[in-house]
Amino acid sequence: MITREIVVSCSNPHVARAAVASIGGDFARQFSREAARHKLSSGMLASRLVSDFARMANDSDWRGVKDAVRGAETPILAGLRHILERGLETEKDEDGYFPSAEEGDSESPSGWQTRNAFAFCRAIGECCA
Repeated sequence: MITREIVVSCSNPHVARAAVASIGGDFARQFSREAARHKLSSGMLASRLVSDFARMANDSDWRGVKDAVRGAETPILAGLRHILERGLETEKDEDGYFPSAEEGDSESPSGWQTRNAFAFCRAIGECCA
């Protein structure tokens, strides 16, 4: 049920921002830079990645999160980090955005990864942080 708690809690941008900050270190700094590069707050990017994961993850993706939390000192943060790292692994297209569902669905190793997190921003031309 830890995975459910991650999804429920970290789908909220404010909670997700605090969780990324709690992970801390190089991960939080790099994640925040990546979010800023896309004109998003770290909380907004994290919450979108978590929401996308919840909607589109396959069984292997869910098993990966369960493996990441097993035995971790802070299982919720370990699971969140796993979701966010996997989300950011998706290849970026030439515009610096992750492919949208239409552009990359068959190419993606997993159907959920970050396509939708940035597609909204591209469609409206700006993001709210």
